[in-house]
Amino acid sequence: MKNPRKGSSVLMPLPSYGFDPTESSIPWTALKEQGHQVVFATPHGKVAQADRRMLTGEGLGLWKKVLMADAVAIQAYRQMELSTEFQHPISYEDFDFNQYDALLLTGGHDKGMREYLESPLLQELVVHFFEASKPVGAICHGTLLAARSTSETTGRSALWGRKTTALTQKQEMVAYYMTRLYLDDYYRTYNIPMEVELRSYLEKDSDYFSGPGLVIPLRRDSPEHLERGFTVLDNNYLSARWPGDAHRFASEFVELLQKSSN
Repeated sequence: MKNPRKGSSVLMPLPSYGFDPTESSIPWTALKEQGHQVVFATPHGKVAQADRRMLTGEGLGLWKKVLMADAVAIQAYRQMELSTEFQHPISYEDFDFNQYDALLLTGGHDKGMREYLESPLLQELVVHFFEASKPVGAICHGTLLAARSTSETTGRSALWGRKTTALTQKQEMVAYYMTRLYLDDYYRTYNIPMEVELRSYLEKDSDYFSGPGLVIPLRRDSPEHLERGFTVLDNNYLSARWPGDAHRFASEFVELLQKSSN
């Protein structure tokens, strides 16, 4: 693997539309600041678009400030959006696993995420990274993509035998009930809660960690308060739950890159 001082190459696949702006731009910012190269991949090699509602708060009503991206994340996303690498993504069909040192799987709950979560090409790629013991970071629905990725060698999920966190059922359902009167099932990517499906791929139910929070975590982390975020690290796999964990997730993913290169 490359020396991180010279910059590691990190692949970040995205759907055409619907990914979360915080969960993508905060890690992108941290990686760029440390001199790493981020390569974006989209289904057809065209520029991706984040979930507009998370950027504008449109339709979120009274819950706008709680649910949409905060000012720091919006600024980071606008910078990422203008970057050369974001404006020139590669296609899912064009990436060569051997060219990248690490994989970062972002999340999002808009229905547009389905082409990303259901992509056989991405699932195959995920397995390659895990089997090569290269760093994999997954946040929110990115953990579901990892869980759905089945190894041809073992016939098991890439997360079988690993510890993970992910978007919790409480987080998903509370957001749904808060907004269903005017947004219908916007917060339901699938009919089954994400946590329920993800747990079905794990070796043991105790391999899933929901993290702190009586019902749902409401306080987001920040560069000054990384302790507000929650992550789970299992060897070369780092996972997080939601946009409120993004700063801690990004910081620890950069650390994971450094440790894995030594």
